[in-house]
Amino acid sequence: MSFRSGFVTLLGRPNVGKSTLLNSLVGRKISITSRKPQTTRHRILGIVNRETSQIVFVDTPGVHRGRGNAVDKLINRTARSSLEGVNVVVMLIQAQGWHQDDTRVLRLVEQGSQPVVLAINKVDMLKRKESLLPLIEESSDRYAFADIVPISARDGHNLDTLLDLIVSRLPEAPACFPVEQFTDRSVQFMASELVREQLFRRLGEELPYATAVRVERYEERPYGVHIETQVWVDRESQKAIVIGKGGARLKTIGTQARLAIEKSVGRPVNLKIWVKVRSGWADNQAALSSLGYDEEG
Repeated sequence: MSFRSGFVTLLGRPNVGKSTLLNSLVGRKISITSRKPQTTRHRILGIVNRETSQIVFVDTPGVHRGRGNAVDKLINRTARSSLEGVNVVVMLIQAQGWHQDDTRVLRLVEQGSQPVVLAINKVDMLKRKESLLPLIEESSDRYAFADIVPISARDGHNLDTLLDLIVSRLPEAPACFPVEQFTDRSVQFMASELVREQLFRRLGEELPYATAVRVERYEERPYGVHIETQVWVDRESQKAIVIGKGGARLKTIGTQARLAIEKSVGRPVNLKIWVKVRSGWADNQAALSSLGYDEEG
């Protein structure tokens, strides 16, 4: 039996469910999630190994209008560049229907030559399943999608069907990565992302976008893992909010992040977090480079 392997980009507007889908497909958490849009800032590979195939998914930041600073421009550029050199594109929309920002994504997809599979996500939230038929028809009128698949990334509905359709469009080729590998990202990167996830979940609407996380030290020790991180904010007032009264909010962020990292690495973790004011970090090329954005944009 032939073996198929290739790269598949997940593309969609912010908060459409790309990271949740990637985590469900891979079977473990490699991309952080929150209810806030634009939680994903980096391009992350998730590797799905099957008996006769290997699918390398590329999770991308959501294509968005942005705030006009350097980090937003790099995030959008990362999403656009993720279409280069891949075999298949999976575009996600929500089962509630097409959104104007979905149209922006579709215009980007139209520039490529790869087959595009449309995944209609969050069908578990529909009260009337029969509303899917008009949406599928509308979607077919909008673009010549290779396939249209209703799915639920959250509960796993139809994900095997989605994988089968993707594999059928991959070339016959050997695996790109060892079978035991499930992502291209380091444990240090994952630690910083899991801290950032808690910032998105525990802070207000706007403040998370003014924060960044950098791992200063990551050491394997006999008792477990020792990690020291910095949370960057733009202003002193933001620092106070992140820390909270008597340090309560930062303690909660640290506790939840530590538990998530322990689950990821399978060892006890000692996590230290300091909050530092780095004014203008989002427009500072040197700062963005130290956070790894120059490797993707």
